[in-house]
Amino acid sequence: MKRAIFPGSFDPITLGHYDIIQRSVKLFDEVIVAIGINADKKYMFSLEERQQFIEDAFKDEPKVKVVTYKGLTVDFCKENGVEFILRGLRNPADFEFEKAIAHTNRDLAPIETVFLLTAASTSYISSSIVRDVIRNHGDYTKLVPNSVRVNSK
Repeated sequence: MKRAIFPGSFDPITLGHYDIIQRSVKLFDEVIVAIGINADKKYMFSLEERQQFIEDAFKDEPKVKVVTYKGLTVDFCKENGVEFILRGLRNPADFEFEKAIAHTNRDLAPIETVFLLTAASTSYISSSIVRDVIRNHGDYTKLVPNSVRVNSK
């Protein structure tokens, strides 16, 4: 069984994340969307809200599992028998950053990183942009799945 983890903070999940997850279920038997817990980071949405956004967005997709985790992603992979780390790339800067992480992860464990390019229509969207739009009372509904629209603050 080919299992992949798609790690991130998902604060909140965006249409870019959604697209990557949707496309990855065609490649893997199971896609674990793993929300990392970082006590030093200040989030707009609670861990429970972020998890609910993702679960609601993929409620009809049995191949998607949503979990939370602490620590290194490669440790989660080793503990859970996950062979692949899935990452989305929006631009060249993302690639350079993600490449360094992928090389480090491979040094730490026999885990392969798989990169998917974001769709052109969502390549400009990031969670930080969505948070800024929300904070400033803008229309963020074109940037996130319906589950975030229904449950947003």
